[in-house]
Amino acid sequence: MSGRLFGVMTLITAALLGCGASSEDELRQWLTDQRNHTHPRVAPIPEPKQFKPESYAQAASVEPFSKEKLAQALKRDSAQTSSNVALISPELARRKEALEGFPLDAVTMVGSLTKEGRPVALIKVDNLLYQVKPGNYLGQNYGRVMKISETEITLREIVQDAVGEWVERPSTLQLQERSK
Repeated sequence: MSGRLFGVMTLITAALLGCGASSEDELRQWLTDQRNHTHPRVAPIPEPKQFKPESYAQAASVEPFSKEKLAQALKRDSAQTSSNVALISPELARRKEALEGFPLDAVTMVGSLTKEGRPVALIKVDNLLYQVKPGNYLGQNYGRVMKISETEITLREIVQDAVGEWVERPSTLQLQERSK
C-alpha cells in the first residue's frame, strides 16, 4: 500500500508542477507586456521666476541700530530694572520666616483673635498651629500680611509677571469652616 501511495503522490506533484510552470510563464509574459506598454509621464520643471530688485525706500528714516536709539532703549530698561530691584531687594536681604516655606494652598486660616490689642490669625500647616500678625510673611511669593480680619488675611505678594518684571499682587487667605 505504501508503494501505491507513493505513486499517487508522485502523479499529483507532477501535475501541480506542470500547472505551475505554465502559470509562471504567463505571469512573466504579462509583466513584460506591462513594462513595454507603460510609458511614464514626467511634468517639465517650470521656469524660475525672474528676480526684480527693489530700491530701499527707508534710507531717509531713523536707523534702527543707531547709537542714539540704543542709548534710549538702554536708559528706559535700566529705569525699569532699578524699580524692580527696589521692589525685590529688601525681600532678598531679610531672613526668611518659617511659614514662607509653604505655598498658600497648603496653608489654612482656622481662626482669629486679638492679642494685646492687635489682631492675630491662627494658621494651620501640616497639623501644626501658628500665630500670624500683620507684618509677618506667609507663602512662597514674599507674601507680607497687611491686614487681619475675623474672616480673612490680606497679603501683599511680590511675583514676576509674564515679561519677568517684579510686581506687587494682593492676595487673601479665607477662614476655613471646620468640616466634620
